[in-house]
Amino acid sequence: MTQLQDRFKRRFTYLRLSLTESCNFRCDYCLPNGPDCSSRKHEITLSEIRRLVTAFAELGTTKIRLTGGEPCLRKDLTDIIATCKEVPGIEKVAITTNGYRLQRDLPAWRDAGLDAINVSIDSLDPSTFHLITGQNKLPQIIEGIDEAVAMDFAKVKVNTVLLKQYNGGELPQFLDFIKDRNVALRFIELMRTSDNVDYYKKHHVSGQEIKQQLLNEGWVQRLKSHNDGPAQEFKHPDYAGQMGLIMPYSRDFCDDCNRLRVSSLGQLFLCLFTEQHQDIRQYLQTDDPEPLMNALQRNVMLKKATHGLHDENSGATRHLAMIGG
Repeated sequence: MTQLQDRFKRRFTYLRLSLTESCNFRCDYCLPNGPDCSSRKHEITLSEIRRLVTAFAELGTTKIRLTGGEPCLRKDLTDIIATCKEVPGIEKVAITTNGYRLQRDLPAWRDAGLDAINVSIDSLDPSTFHLITGQNKLPQIIEGIDEAVAMDFAKVKVNTVLLKQYNGGELPQFLDFIKDRNVALRFIELMRTSDNVDYYKKHHVSGQEIKQQLLNEGWVQRLKSHNDGPAQEFKHPDYAGQMGLIMPYSRDFCDDCNRLRVSSLGQLFLCLFTEQHQDIRQYLQTDDPEPLMNALQRNVMLKKATHGLHDENSGATRHLAMIGG
């Protein structure tokens, strides 16, 4: 099999596919003013998704993560999951969601072949959760997470964006949350985009301090597998759950990059913070995967060694809902 590899010898086995830029939450670090819904009528179709995933699988991709915006806003989400899972070579299909439809749709997603689920929860305090998201659904979302654990998904994760003035002091509560739950908690450093410069300066928290605290308390860092995401992961013998830290400002963060991104409009993003994207939708109009495979192989050679965040350059990414973070 021909492998999708860039000039730095990084192999790409992981595709993050955004299904929509829209979201029904209003998280103030992401979409404080709500989404621009004009893109919804141009969202990538089910048949285009099948062709896209087929080409990526032919080039060695084994993991698909469905993101947004909020992917649950797609009425055909269950069909999308099943379509991705049916493509030969795809071993794992995951989703990142705000969790508002977990209790209703989990069984259908599991039956369709969903392997793993990430749920975004930025505070375990209901009032703070409401302040960040504009929603009062924390109890129902946590119940949905517990149902996911009981359904024996391969992995259930909780994503938490570190925000100094909101959840900066909630580490003890989050550790209690995973004490007896087989859940992988991910703390994610807030990333600077073109729309959140002032917010970033006010709320950014470095994950390095949390990492040192975890190590001091007996947590042990574990090795990653070939198609894992960017988190540094930690285990503790007294906890059912695991901890992870995603620290894009850390040294060598991009060295083992294994993922590419495609937007809900069929645009290839070589990096979350790329200066420009490549429009590949023209190649999704035929069942022949060769033209798209050739385009992907050409474009991946343009991928840079690292992002520009250290130079305060967030590229063309206006907000994280564009391509799912």
